[in-house]
Amino acid sequence: MDLIADILLVAGSFGAAVYCYVLSTRLKRFTTLETGMGGAIAVLSAQVDDMTVALEKARGAANGSAESLETLTARGEAVAKRLELLVAALHDLPDPVAKPAAPPVEDEAEGERRLRFVRRRSTRDTLEAAE
Repeated sequence: MDLIADILLVAGSFGAAVYCYVLSTRLKRFTTLETGMGGAIAVLSAQVDDMTVALEKARGAANGSAESLETLTARGEAVAKRLELLVAALHDLPDPVAKPAAPPVEDEAEGERRLRFVRRRSTRDTLEAAE
């Protein structure tokens, strides 16, 4: 009986040794950097780093665009308020008087005899600027 137990123990040890050898060769191929899973992991790690850098750049550009859009929106709202005020002020003006029909065509000689007046603006020194 001892002999059968020893034979089974040796066979089990031999089987465990073969199993360990097969696992070690598979693990070596798995972790090889050029062709195995280690290479794939290294490539994926480099891609993750590149994507992180690209994401940070995109986030910075998006933040800059958002700030620019906020300032433009604020300017647009201010201009809209001003336009609303101007339109409201236009409603207060009286209705324009209908223009008379075009004057009859006169002779060129009579048109030349008309007096012509020239308006001149006063100098800017006498005017006050309003803001």
